[in-house]
Amino acid sequence: MEDLDISFTQNRELSWLKFNERVLEEAQDTNVPLLERMKFFSIFDSNYDEFFMVRVGSLTDLAMLKGKAVDNKSLMDPDQQLDAVMEESRRLFQKKDHIYEELKDEFKTHGYSFASYEELSESERHLVKRYFESIVMPILSFQIVDLVHPFPHIPNLAVGVLCTLRSKKGEIKKGYVQVPERLNRYLEVAGRKIILLEEVIKAMSPQIFDNYEVEETYTISVTRNADIDFDDEELVELAEDYRSHMKKLLKKRKRLQPVRLEIDREPSKEVKSFLLGHLGLKENRIFVVRSPFRLGYIFSLIESFPEDFQKAHTDKPFSPQVPAMVDPQKPVMGQALKKDLLLSYPYESMDPIIRLLREAAEAPEVVSVKITLYRIAKDSQIARELIRAAENGKEVVVLMELRARFDEENNIIWSSRLEEAGCRVIYGHKNFKCHSKVLLITRMTDQQEVNYITQVATGNYNEKTAKLYTDFSFITADMAIGQDAVKLFDDFLKGKINGSYKELMVSPQSMQEGLDKLIDQEIAKGKEGYIRLKMNSISDRILIDRLSEASNAGVKIDMMVRGICCIIPGIKERTENLRVFSVVGRFLEHHRIYQFGRGEEAKIYISSADFMTRNIRKRVEVACPIYAQEVRDKILHYLDTMFADDVKIRQLQPNKEYTKLENKNNLIGQEELMKDAIKKAQAQKKPKEDKKKEAKAEKNLQEKKPEPKGLWQRIMAFFGRA
Repeated sequence: MEDLDISFTQNRELSWLKFNERVLEEAQDTNVPLLERMKFFSIFDSNYDEFFMVRVGSLTDLAMLKGKAVDNKSLMDPDQQLDAVMEESRRLFQKKDHIYEELKDEFKTHGYSFASYEELSESERHLVKRYFESIVMPILSFQIVDLVHPFPHIPNLAVGVLCTLRSKKGEIKKGYVQVPERLNRYLEVAGRKIILLEEVIKAMSPQIFDNYEVEETYTISVTRNADIDFDDEELVELAEDYRSHMKKLLKKRKRLQPVRLEIDREPSKEVKSFLLGHLGLKENRIFVVRSPFRLGYIFSLIESFPEDFQKAHTDKPFSPQVPAMVDPQKPVMGQALKKDLLLSYPYESMDPIIRLLREAAEAPEVVSVKITLYRIAKDSQIARELIRAAENGKEVVVLMELRARFDEENNIIWSSRLEEAGCRVIYGHKNFKCHSKVLLITRMTDQQEVNYITQVATGNYNEKTAKLYTDFSFITADMAIGQDAVKLFDDFLKGKINGSYKELMVSPQSMQEGLDKLIDQEIAKGKEGYIRLKMNSISDRILIDRLSEASNAGVKIDMMVRGICCIIPGIKERTENLRVFSVVGRFLEHHRIYQFGRGEEAKIYISSADFMTRNIRKRVEVACPIYAQEVRDKILHYLDTMFADDVKIRQLQPNKEYTKLENKNNLIGQEELMKDAIKKAQAQKKPKEDKKKEAKAEKNLQEKKPEPKGLWQRIMAFFGRA
């Protein structure tokens, strides 16, 4: 491990924090509409919650092991990584507090204020008190903490109020009040003042603990370790079925070890000792955060503002357009049999995929439908069409990944419904999550010939996220790709994860082999070689070293990495020919696109796999080649547009910081793609509208044709030649 070269790599956790800081900076950007800035503020907070639950939770577990694993990009052990994360997090929470004050000031200019109880007028306080007594107090959960009343279990991410209480005898005790999750986190007073529920509870705490004197109050929230590593479970030894096992793990998640304590002001030594002692936390795990935490309520708050205010301070509405490559008036299946199709979310609608499944459910020639599901919507039309297919007698095989983190419960519910409808539901390999996005429709023609329609995507079969995440969905009747998909599902059913395929690259085996071959081909070209990659993250040491090798051979490498980026560009004799860019914008960049070479010779793949060790070696992922020129052109146009962005794009520098590019064209890639989708959708409608207009004009012409006046004209009209 000591021999590893870390001169051009960085720690994944610290890299992720840089990404989340860019999300927070969108909340500070005055060019972004005010309510959109509030959304980014909330997203930053929820991102951080998951980071502490999962990544900090995982590092905390690793730190307790005797043989401590060392990160192969920074050579830091878990304790060192945790110390670095806590130090950087403290800086980011201070930045969050500063931006919150800026947002509050901006709202004041529009007549709205985020108020404390003390800032309310006497009449407003009276209204708040009445609300508390009639609505809040009857459902409030609270207790004192002493020898008889033990410290309560504080649920993960719950918001609560801690009080220091003095009895009439002078005894000092603690009181804890949990903010009810059933109620709105905020209260609107006089239509213009917004007060958080925890502030109301603080103000009313003397009424809650009426036999004590309340000396001080704090808002607190505990974050717990939620990193249950399902991949390491010895499921094969379990007597219960897998779904029941998952239900138990979800219940366990709610009670796991605390990893962070947030508190709204600097606590006294006595309060700090009390909290850290009962929660089992080190002092560097307590964060004083003066801005609100658990900001999920922001979205409902935005919806509560008057419609004209919302309209003035949010992005211009955009709906996914009719896909340019799919005729909405014709069956999708028939179109796919004639040529390859590509959908680009969220610029284009997901509707053709739902239509494709509906057609498959009804078509007599379709014998089977097979699909991999990772994250699906709660009210999933995709799942409903699969149920329709099963009820119509089709063989329906669903590989449902129950270990999709934080979506396990929804997947469990749908897997039961699918099974009840007659679908065959399987759960993948016990040690490898299935993260691929593949749909296979098998048809038997009247001539007893078998053919396939295969769909491969970079994102999930989820109608909700398809309107928020940028992804590609590729549909093809290519026989070789279809045969590979058949083999892929056969391997799933056999529990085989090391299959070989002709066209598809599939992790955990053939993906690395295929990528090695493609990189080697570009290395052989030397300075003429070119690699362009787009993904969410890169952290795999083997692939990082391969890209460094290509850069040293003169290959030009352009990367767009939204989040974690453990490779540092521009390092002499390591990554001199490599550039890294990142975009945080209106939509979440989610594609995985691999381009090797330029022009007509370029080899293009879309994939479900990031360049992370878990994707390449610990999961089942699929990368699909793109051959059809029209589809290739569409993908390359997307890449060209996003790399041409000079407003939202940032470039990673050798010092690990992200900088803005010179704004020459004022081009926002996502906006250009929205305009392009609208233009193409309108052009698709125009020919039909033109034909209708022509037919109507011809009819009107016939109806209004004047009677011939002269003898010769009347004679010619009689013979039909006028």
